[in-house]
Amino acid sequence: MAAKDNAGAPEGATPEPGGANLQGGPQPTGADAEGQQQQVRLRLDERNLHTSYANAFRTDATAEEVMLYFGLNLVNPVAAQQGNPEIIFQANERIIMNYTMAKRLALTLGQVIRRHEEQFGEIELDINKRRQGGP
Repeated sequence: MAAKDNAGAPEGATPEPGGANLQGGPQPTGADAEGQQQQVRLRLDERNLHTSYANAFRTDATAEEVMLYFGLNLVNPVAAQQGNPEIIFQANERIIMNYTMAKRLALTLGQVIRRHEEQFGEIELDINKRRQGGP
């Protein structure tokens, strides 16, 4: 089972056994009169969870929110046959979040990528270099 980072969890939340691995562990939500930190247990409810695959994304933003669109890049076969290659972005999911959550997501993704590259090597973004170096 892959480790789950849940940087979007409420501050002060601690994982239930077998639950999410919260980034940075428990965070204070406020101190009582004796200076002790309060902790809140986080339980994951995945009953409505669905999974989808994306090989492409796009972003949009307003002054208040960030929108992430996930989907598939698909080759338009009709246009390709006519000598006009075209890729269609088929958006399947839209996630809207505030900037605080977007920043938490960006930081968490950066950590996930860093750990992956430490274990498996650098991820090459240039497709031409990937083609030269791999099968």
